[in-house]
Amino acid sequence: MKTTTQIHDNVDQLKAGFIANIVVAASVAAYGSVLGIVAARKGLSWAELLMMNLSVFAGSAQFVMVDMWLPPLPVAEITMAVLVINLRYLLIGASLNPLFEGCSLRHKIFFMHLVADENWAMTMAHFQRSHITTWFLLGGGLCVQAAWSLGTITGHRLGTVIKNPEQFGLDFAFVAVFTALVFSFWRGKRDSVPWLITAVIALIAEKLLPGKWYILLGGLSGALASAVLIKNDREDAGDVQ
Repeated sequence: MKTTTQIHDNVDQLKAGFIANIVVAASVAAYGSVLGIVAARKGLSWAELLMMNLSVFAGSAQFVMVDMWLPPLPVAEITMAVLVINLRYLLIGASLNPLFEGCSLRHKIFFMHLVADENWAMTMAHFQRSHITTWFLLGGGLCVQAAWSLGTITGHRLGTVIKNPEQFGLDFAFVAVFTALVFSFWRGKRDSVPWLITAVIALIAEKLLPGKWYILLGGLSGALASAVLIKNDREDAGDVQ
């Protein structure tokens, strides 16, 4: 059983994580409001959007889900597209392994659900210079989740009021957000080949296949190309040594 001291420490860590992530909460809420507006135009109710926030909680993946939200709902396509987009969480989870050392599987599953790019980055920054626990990570996740949900629901309410979003340029919101996201991941010339392969495969698939399969095929081909290049780089480095 946990002692009173342990409980107090966990609460302190939870508060510290929440407060540390307030600095990014405003941008998260603003980003979420765009999703809310787009979701309203797609016909999603605020309850469906909130359920998506609580169960998926992944900004880029939710944008894809909303974009693909057309009857009949392509469940298989959406599931695979979200899986590909969220593959980065495998690396994020691996980087958090020292923080979760000694924790139970149930603890890891519960706490990892609220891991987003923002509170992960904030946690890693603090982990390098001070003693923090998984409760710090959870506090940050609760802060980001609250800001995200507030932003999306506010945007949804605005989306139901604004009858002609095109006059405000909101119809371009999906493209603009994803363009910004894509270039935030640019690491230099070594990304040129995987990005080019992703674009070519996606364009070909979009022309030849119905639905949104081009998202999945483009993402998988780019990830595979990147993995092959990394393997070749390691082999070349080994030969040099």
